Amino acid sequence: MEVFFYIVPSIMISVALVGITAVVRKALWVNRAWSGAMAEGRCLRMFTTTRGGSGDSSVSTTLHHVYEFTTRDGRAVRFEEENGPATVLEGDITTVWYIPDRPERATAQAPARGRLMAGTGCALVFLGGFATGLVAVMVQFSRHF
Repeated sequence: MEVFFYIVPSIMISVALVGITAVVRKALWVNRAWSGAMAEGRCLRMFTTTRGGSGDSSVSTTLHHVYEFTTRDGRAVRFEEENGPATVLEGDITTVWYIPDRPERATAQAPARGRLMAGTGCALVFLGGFATGLVAVMVQFSRHF
């Protein structure tokens, strides 16, 4: 039974570490795209997806945009982005930032490095605190046995 108090928190810590890695990687590629090249893009499609709503759970709606742009070397690229501005509609022209050697890693979100840092920092504090709390539970449990 004692093994249960080590296995479950270890799995949860692993999930938190994967989350931390994902948050940092996304922040790095978005920042790199903002520092890369710019192009004129067009919104090809706009749609929403929903999650939840079964029973008494809350519903979460995510707005998606599909953009297309042409790189400096003439290659046409399409990408999908979540949580873009609701004011961008199908057919709208918008600025796209992309990494020249990986143009599929593009964003149509306007550069906001302070917001990116704040959001990344909050996510890291939350996930790091969660993992630290689990380690504290494991240490506390080990003292009793």
